[in-house]
Amino acid sequence: MASKFNTIHRAAEAEYEIKKSRFIGVILPCQSEDEALRKLGQLARQHPNANHLAFAWRIRQPEGFLTERFHDAGEPSGTAGRPILAPLEGENLINVVVGVVRYFGGIKLGTGGLTRAYATAAKEAIAAATIVPWVEMATLKLDIDYPQLQMLEYQLKQIHGEIIDQQFTDKVSLTLSLPASEKDAIKQQFSA
Repeated sequence: MASKFNTIHRAAEAEYEIKKSRFIGVILPCQSEDEALRKLGQLARQHPNANHLAFAWRIRQPEGFLTERFHDAGEPSGTAGRPILAPLEGENLINVVVGVVRYFGGIKLGTGGLTRAYATAAKEAIAAATIVPWVEMATLKLDIDYPQLQMLEYQLKQIHGEIIDQQFTDKVSLTLSLPASEKDAIKQQFSA
């Protein structure tokens, strides 16, 4: 896939008000649709008196394809979910969910006004987040000698990889999470 994806590591939030209606845009990192739904559930519980919670997500599946979903949450069709999804596509963001909480202020915005308000809340939440290049991660199992461990730990730190599991016997049996692009090089270097 030629296009470079982006993602975020930490949640961010922005608030937008128009004609007494409050729109709270929240962008959250997530690795699966289940995680996205759990985080939206938490957001709903934080705002029990909100009138609407519209959302959109883009999640890269383990097989490599993208899943996009959006929901208008009872707003007129096309006025909430799609306008939240559009800036995610524009920034090429994946593995994120954006929820926009609306507290109705008593003045109707019309479909154009709603569309702009939801899009603005989503864009401001995205702008508040730190966007980073997305890196495909891979898992690698290695058996190494004890003296190699310190060098491996140093190299993992350099490439933003980590040790997920380690077992100590006559060798060190490791399970690593590392950028997929580095997997072969690490495997060659540490395979005796």
